Amino acid sequence: MANDYNEIKSKLRGSITPVITPFKGDGSIDFEKMSELIEFQLDNGTHGISVTGTSGEPSSMTLEEREQVMLNAQQTINGRVPFVPGTGSTNHDETMRLTKKAEEIGADAAMVIVPYYNKPNQQALYKHFKTVADSVDIPIIVYNIPGRTAQNLHVDTLAQLSRDCPNIIGVKESNKDFEHVNRVLQRCGRDFLLFSGIELLCYPMLAIGGAGSVSATANVLPGKVAEMHDAWFDGDVVRAQKLHYELMELNDVLFKDTNPAPVKAALGMMGKIEPHLRLPMDVPSKELQAEIRETLNKYNITVEYA
Repeated sequence: MANDYNEIKSKLRGSITPVITPFKGDGSIDFEKMSELIEFQLDNGTHGISVTGTSGEPSSMTLEEREQVMLNAQQTINGRVPFVPGTGSTNHDETMRLTKKAEEIGADAAMVIVPYYNKPNQQALYKHFKTVADSVDIPIIVYNIPGRTAQNLHVDTLAQLSRDCPNIIGVKESNKDFEHVNRVLQRCGRDFLLFSGIELLCYPMLAIGGAGSVSATANVLPGKVAEMHDAWFDGDVVRAQKLHYELMELNDVLFKDTNPAPVKAALGMMGKIEPHLRLPMDVPSKELQAEIRETLNKYNITVEYA
């Protein structure tokens, strides 16, 4: 199986967009819009697709809905780019079920978040991830996002997991501690896949040997985010750096409220979706919506709905 892991490791590079989950006015999932959003991504050069991660509001969905979203995405992508659904939960058994479902439908890897809310210690986190990894043959990308989970997965714990579980092949680090992310590659090996989940660190993480990013901003401007990665991998450091700074204002405004509220507002203005979130999440304030609209205009992104 190691050869298979090496093959997918070579493919998992660049901009993996964490596609939002579009809802209709009655709160049901709009699967047709979801397929359209994925096509929009692929038309603009996105290198991979993820769903039901933080941007997909997974904690607002039932397990059955998450499975339906994963299946719909897998069928839409149809092997054109790698597919890495988020399968983690605060509940261990749910994480096991969703990760096995990802394997069953043929996903290329599964992204498993550090359990949120219950704050397990490092030994418990090790047992959780190892049990999940041992239960499947699918490659696992660990997802560390301390700002949403209230617990940081320590580098020592991740390094031990990478040694003990051959199918734990990488990590998405939504971690502002840049020393921490440097230590990940030092301890887990330079071939361990490091993805940035912090927009302003997407370019810097490439510079230290990162594999790419899973950036919510790519929902709105997929072409530019993909182009930044393409420039870096082509050896055009100047262009990659220019795009990094070009994207900064959009990155900033899309995180002035909790993700994915600003992203959904932006996609609504672009005519891509109806900007509905499930409670307890909701759309941004009118003031922030006006700022998002103004920012989209600066990037020459067509605003269809005022």
